[in-house]
Amino acid sequence: MDISIIDKLKGICGEDWVISDLSMIGGYLYDETEINLKPEACKDVVVVKPADAREISEVVKLANKEKTPIIPRGGGTGLNGAVIPDRPGIILSMERLSNNIEVDEKNLMVSVDSGVTLAQLNDELKNTKGLFFPIHPGDEGAQIGGMVAENAGGVSAVKHGIMRNHVKGLEVVLPTGEIVNLGGKLIKNNAGFDLLHMMIGSEGTLGIITRANLKLYPKEEYTGTLIVSFDKREDASDVVPKILQSGLNPLAIEFVERSVIEKAAEHMGLVWPAKEGSVDLMIILEEATEDDLFSSSEKIIEIAEEHNVVDSIIAETEKDQRNILVIRSNVYTAYKEDAVDAMDISVPPGNVPDFVRDLSDIADRYNTVLPSVGHIGDGNIHNFVLRENGEIPSWFEDIRLDIYKSAMKYGGSITAEHGTGRTRKKYMHLQYSQRELDIMKGIKKAYDPNGILNPGNVVDID
Repeated sequence: MDISIIDKLKGICGEDWVISDLSMIGGYLYDETEINLKPEACKDVVVVKPADAREISEVVKLANKEKTPIIPRGGGTGLNGAVIPDRPGIILSMERLSNNIEVDEKNLMVSVDSGVTLAQLNDELKNTKGLFFPIHPGDEGAQIGGMVAENAGGVSAVKHGIMRNHVKGLEVVLPTGEIVNLGGKLIKNNAGFDLLHMMIGSEGTLGIITRANLKLYPKEEYTGTLIVSFDKREDASDVVPKILQSGLNPLAIEFVERSVIEKAAEHMGLVWPAKEGSVDLMIILEEATEDDLFSSSEKIIEIAEEHNVVDSIIAETEKDQRNILVIRSNVYTAYKEDAVDAMDISVPPGNVPDFVRDLSDIADRYNTVLPSVGHIGDGNIHNFVLRENGEIPSWFEDIRLDIYKSAMKYGGSITAEHGTGRTRKKYMHLQYSQRELDIMKGIKKAYDPNGILNPGNVVDID
């Protein structure tokens, strides 16, 4: 990195907040992407830790003038390689923008700095009168700005949707250095093009998010977690559309294969409570009354009994519910060392049974297994392609392509919540026409004429 640029960065942010010593920047070079997929990080970078939007604006103006790439970085919990530098540049860490959380109970909103973690936000909301923020991507170390940039999802998307459904306003530093405010605390805003929602899910390529206004919701008083077990994955997947068609509105419907979830339980030193069958639906319910909770549970069991259910368990205590959720949330960590790829495909919820059958057929063709879990209620299935004898299988690229093509057959997506980043980028043509990709490139060019912001991610404008 040019020493003159480093000196100018120190002049903007202070000497203590600009790090160029390679021995001190290792933790900023990678995210949680699978080791076999993550690109090699370029080490000719400098880490900058600005204090606020004004300092970020000055850093961006300098980078734009010098044509130096900037890689915005949140908590580093992403799974698509989006924050891994592939060329010399500036890693812009948002960790110092983490002090301001302002709850507006009157408007059911919270305004937070982008570097605030989900754990910090949830702790602060404990002081409110029963308000909560519904998105939980599985790692509370995720920063709010990163969750917006990746359009994070999680287990509660069946009832509450994804990050896009709850972001009402953003403060953003554009790639040319201007600070803009998009949206606010409005529920309705129909003026002009929706630049706010264009920023959500843009993966740090269109702007640097410095502050967010998020919608809050009142908590239901009673919650329960129901585990419904089956012998066949097809029976489990067939039940889900029936539950949704019945008028029930669970907080979450998770699909877990028993061998997968038991491995996660062992990894966490816990015990998965279900013993009968080979595949489970984990259904989280939240209701206003205890009677409503039991009524919803009974209705789900009645539906499951029409599809060869073999057992059902309801966890009522907070401890039991928490342990079940902890096990489910740590499936990825249990498989991380064995997985070549953790795919996160989505299809329309009504097509989940068909897609699950396709996964079985594809696995049989390659004489392998594709361990699967997923947010099945919103059509998001995660499946793992595993190593063979510790090595990447020779057919890895072929099976991945077959899985993507199956999803496309049902109008699906190559990624439901992890994002495109660097690892999914080469498959974008399966989902979008060349004209659609060209429009995306044009949008990128309009926002970032010099292509300095997170280049190499999502689309290229070179």
